Amino acid sequence: MGVPKKHTTKGSRNQRRMHLGLSKTQFGVCPKCGKAILGHTVCPNCGFYKSIERVNVLAKLEKKERKRREKEIKETEKDIERGKKGEKPLTMEELSRKKF
Repeated sequence: MGVPKKHTTKGSRNQRRMHLGLSKTQFGVCPKCGKAILGHTVCPNCGFYKSIERVNVLAKLEKKERKRREKEIKETEKDIERGKKGEKPLTMEELSRKKF
């Protein structure tokens, strides 16, 4: 069994291990749907990458699930447009007064 020739201090040991630490993952925001995604990856929610649809996410879903997902995507697009125009989201009181 090997025996160390010199005693390694805690400081030397820790300095050696300094570069082994993990860093936090950086999340970006999908410009199409607004969900958090990893950088340089296709959005698993809408299938877009660099504003181009790379994967048709809705093709693999069943009919009910597809309708629900399409409705969800439209709502998020409206929210994004509303944010760009400077409109603030409606409060509960405004929603109760609004005629549909």
